[in-house]
Amino acid sequence: MIEFYTWGTPNGQKVSIMLEEVGLPYTVHSVNILKDEQFDPVFLAISPNNKIPAIVDTENDLSLMESGAILLYLAEKTGKFWPQESPAKWEVMQWLMWQMGGFGPMLGQAHHFLHYNPGKAEYAEVRYGKEAQRLWGVLDKRLADRPYVAGDYSIADISIWPWAARYPIQGIEPQNYPNVVRWYQEIAKRPAVQRGWNVPEREDGIPMP
Repeated sequence: MIEFYTWGTPNGQKVSIMLEEVGLPYTVHSVNILKDEQFDPVFLAISPNNKIPAIVDTENDLSLMESGAILLYLAEKTGKFWPQESPAKWEVMQWLMWQMGGFGPMLGQAHHFLHYNPGKAEYAEVRYGKEAQRLWGVLDKRLADRPYVAGDYSIADISIWPWAARYPIQGIEPQNYPNVVRWYQEIAKRPAVQRGWNVPEREDGIPMP
C-alpha cells in the first residue's frame, strides 16, 4: 500500500496518474496547501521541504518527497514506464529532468505572474510568458516525429502532461503547437490519466485544446 500525500497541482497529479497507470493500491491524504497544511509536523516528517507530493510505501516504510524521485521509484518498483536498456533509459531520464528543471518551474512562474498576479511585474510577465512559449516550442519540435517524448509512453510523458494541462493560465495558444496538442489529447484519453486528474476529487474536468 502506498500512502499518498497530495493536492490538486501538476506535481501531485504526476504521481496520482502514475499510481493509476501502474495499478498499485494507494490511500490518498489530502494536504490542503491553501490552508498551510503542508507545514503540519506530521507531514514535515515525510516531506521536510514542506512540498507535495510525498509517499510512504508501507511495504518497506520508505518515505519519499519530490515528484520526480517518486516517479522513478514507482517505475523501478513496478518495472513499468521506464525502460532499463540504453539508450532508451537515458532518453526518458533526460526528458524527465527537462520537465523538473525547466518546463515545470518556468511554467509555474508564468502561472504566478500572468494569471495570479497580473499587472504587478511587467518584466516578469514578459520574461516568463516568452519562456513558456519557448518551452512549448521545444516540446512541439520533439513530438514532430515520435508519438511520445522518449518513444514509448513513459514517466517522462507522465511528468510533462499535467503541466501542459495548465495551458489556459500560461498565456499559451495551443493551436500554435499542433504536435503537442496531438500528444496531449492522446494522453488525455487514457483512463488512468482521467482517474489521476481527479485526485484529490475536483470539479473541473481536463481542459481540451
